[in-house]
Amino acid sequence: MVLKVYVYGEKVLREKAQPVGVVTDELRRLADDMLETMHKARGVGLAAQQVGHLEKMCVIDIPDGCEDEEDAIFNAPIQMPLRLFNPEIISQEGSVHDKEGCLSFPKIGGAVTRAAQVTCQYIDEKGAPQVITARGFLARALQHEIDHLNGILYIDHMSAVERLSLAAKLKKLSKANGGVR
Repeated sequence: MVLKVYVYGEKVLREKAQPVGVVTDELRRLADDMLETMHKARGVGLAAQQVGHLEKMCVIDIPDGCEDEEDAIFNAPIQMPLRLFNPEIISQEGSVHDKEGCLSFPKIGGAVTRAAQVTCQYIDEKGAPQVITARGFLARALQHEIDHLNGILYIDHMSAVERLSLAAKLKKLSKANGGVR
């Protein structure tokens, strides 16, 4: 089922997610609905807050061809799509400044600095603990979605100059959706 994607200005995007105690059939269905919603919107990641839920969970599906060859080879053992419950970044290396977008910010994008490589621990849809290390676009997506779960939006990572250049668009979007910034 395709869910409503909440956009900038709506309060739920600034709320912190609550840890998942047990991965239930209901949460697995929510993850499947989130993937369907994300795919329909042509996104690569979606956090629970973006569909109005406060469970600490997100989904990621990086399509083939989105990463450079070296990162694709490094990330090859990680099977897509990912359904992550209680994800946490436990280590990070390097930094990369690149463009980013978000389904909660339609038609607005900007450049942010993220770690080039991250190690993430989480619980999978079967309730089993997992640890993955990712580089490139997948590392960026993991950081972006885990930030959402902590009420942090990608615009919070933008430079003051970058944010100022988007100020009018952000104000308009926020005002149209409840005004929470």
